[in-house]
Order: sequence, then C-alpha cells, then structure tokens
Amino acid sequence: MIPVSEPTVAEATESIYVSLRADNADLDAHIATLKAALAREGMKQAVFDPTKLAQNNRSGRKLMQAYFRQRGVSVTFSN
Repeated sequence: MIPVSEPTVAEATESIYVSLRADNADLDAHIATLKAALAREGMKQAVFDPTKLAQNNRSGRKLMQAYFRQRGVSVTFSN
C-alpha cells in the first residue's frame, strides 16, 4: 500500500487561498488541514501573502486572523 502523504504547510496555505477566492468554500476543512500541517512541521504560525487575499485591507486581515485564531491557527502576513 502506498502511504498517502499529508499536505505540507505550503500546500495547505494554497488551498486556503483557493477557498478564499471561492467565497470561503470548505474553509474550515482547509484550516484544520493547515493546523495539522503546522503541527507536523513544528511551526507556530501560518504566513499568508496579503496580495493573494480577497480582502487585502486592515479589516480583512484582522477578520481573517480572528477567524483562524478561533480555530487554533495563528496567522501573520508577509511583507
């Protein structure tokens, strides 16, 4: 049997970008995947590129941070 590889943080992050562009389709499932990937890779925070966000303004970023924080994922943004 071939082992199914778990998504990396980068793959999980990309899935979240796709979900955000698709009106948040399956967002909670993608956040859970990201949380597991962060734990596997020993990372504390997910880093997102604000230019890839649908709501790239202060309120959009703060809303995203709050939503992810409620689900156990700390979010920062690259410059």
